[in-house]
Amino acid sequence: MKPLVAIIGRPNVGKSTFFNKISRTRASLVINQPGVTRDRVYADAEWCGYDFTLIDTGGIESKSSDLMWQQIKKQAEIAIDMCDVIVFIVDGKEGLNPGDYDIADYIRKTQKPIVLLVNKVDDMDMTKVYEFYSLNIGEPHPISSEHSLGFGDALDVIVSHFEELKFAEYDSEDRIKIAIVGKPNAGKSSLLNKIIGYERTIVTDIAGTTRDNIDTPFERDGKKYTLIDTAGIRRKAKVTEDLEYFSVVRSISAIRRADVVLIVFDGKEGLTDQDVKICGLAHDAGKPSVIVVNKWDIVDKSPSVTADYTNELLGQLKFMSYLKVSFVSALTGKNIEKLLETVDLVLENSRRIVPTGILNDIIGDAIMINPPPNNKGKKVRISFVRQTQASPPTFLVFTSDPENLHFSYLRYLENQIRDAFYFEGTPIILTLKKQGDN
Repeated sequence: MKPLVAIIGRPNVGKSTFFNKISRTRASLVINQPGVTRDRVYADAEWCGYDFTLIDTGGIESKSSDLMWQQIKKQAEIAIDMCDVIVFIVDGKEGLNPGDYDIADYIRKTQKPIVLLVNKVDDMDMTKVYEFYSLNIGEPHPISSEHSLGFGDALDVIVSHFEELKFAEYDSEDRIKIAIVGKPNAGKSSLLNKIIGYERTIVTDIAGTTRDNIDTPFERDGKKYTLIDTAGIRRKAKVTEDLEYFSVVRSISAIRRADVVLIVFDGKEGLTDQDVKICGLAHDAGKPSVIVVNKWDIVDKSPSVTADYTNELLGQLKFMSYLKVSFVSALTGKNIEKLLETVDLVLENSRRIVPTGILNDIIGDAIMINPPPNNKGKKVRISFVRQTQASPPTFLVFTSDPENLHFSYLRYLENQIRDAFYFEGTPIILTLKKQGDN
């Protein structure tokens, strides 16, 4: 499970610039004007072999009574509540601000690891950071987000906390954790209730590791499960000034903890762009997933319609063509039992270990039928493939020319592995390594 790192601070201290440089994206809009980043932005990052997820937040104006600033503050507080490491950025050019003390007092109470970065120290003069010791949250580290100075030292400090983290699980039992995600009004909570009701099991809702995700344990056929219900995810234009505004990161947190993800959407409404984005969250996290078409009781359910609907879904989700699709009714309970069987199936697929000898027989046959394309007349060779992990299944491909083995050929090899070993419902990852490297 990737550590979650929240970037916080007052407006216009350079949080989004730091976020973009570290994540190598332009996901956060950077304008020299306070309040530009209102909703949380997230991206994966890597440093020295450590993978983690960054969350950018809006600037905190602790004393403002303006409704917008209050909502931004609430947004940042939720990010702080959910993260594993807090990165607090202050403005070294402006110097200490009373608002910095307010933020420091708040995050100190969390007892979470805090990394204090003093931005806009373009000459890396340490005398400009000494005054920030008075915040009493640890050693201040100078950086310049604009010029990418001091990033190595800052990242070393951030990832040093990852070894200390003990990620909370629901309990010590071997439970299968199922995250239920989707837009509001897709029927997620109704689906949870129907699953529990179907099992005729009396349960108690227990608060999970995030503020509004609820963990509900139940048993079926001797197997222990935990359902993680989440707040709905809405498009930014649809978000009102309430806690639904913060549902994306809640769902990210649920997906991170889950073994299997149920992506629920309204079958009558059809798959929307936001549903596709939600699917992408599960895909990027490497989680086996089932797309749950809810409210199927009010849709024409003939076999031809179901088949056409499935093909249309997979066409919209080409990057997740491995998805399993379940048509259910949370209202009537139709196909709920089959849904749980599908959960077991995709989880089993994600944990499958392929024997190396058989794997290379399959890959060898695939290469013989369709060899890798040459690179500028030079033959590209694949010498060996081995599985390095499960959940998600990950394969290391040794090749003579990793830089020029086209992604379309990797997709071809992925499809051959899927067809041979039945990895339906789970992403698989192929990584390249130059043959001869250790």
